[in-house]
Amino acid sequence: MKHIPTIARLLLGLIFTVFGANMWLHFIPIPPPPEGPAANFMFAIYGSGYLTVVKVLEVTGGLLLLSGRFTNLALSLVGPVVVNIALYHFFLVKGGYEMPVVLGVLSLVALSGRKDYLSTLFAAK
Repeated sequence: MKHIPTIARLLLGLIFTVFGANMWLHFIPIPPPPEGPAANFMFAIYGSGYLTVVKVLEVTGGLLLLSGRFTNLALSLVGPVVVNIALYHFFLVKGGYEMPVVLGVLSLVALSGRKDYLSTLFAAK
């Protein structure tokens, strides 16, 4: 049971590294977003360069998670990305809930192994 947060950390790191690097390497075909608000949102963040920053954060966080060094920093980098992925699927796509649920569970499990980080994060000082 003590290895479960480590496995979750490695899986999360692998997911973010692979899907983040896919923006530049194009080894996984990216389907077009569904029409409507989701397509408009993706067009706006891709065209503005915002998505490039997000992908850099994904790759950086993923590599840090895979290395096991600076895990608290890595979780801080990918945490907002996980929230934004979930919000995108819940409010704009209204479907495809598997990925945000998997990312959320993996993030929470990886975070559960970082009790030192949680205690400093929620310290009322």
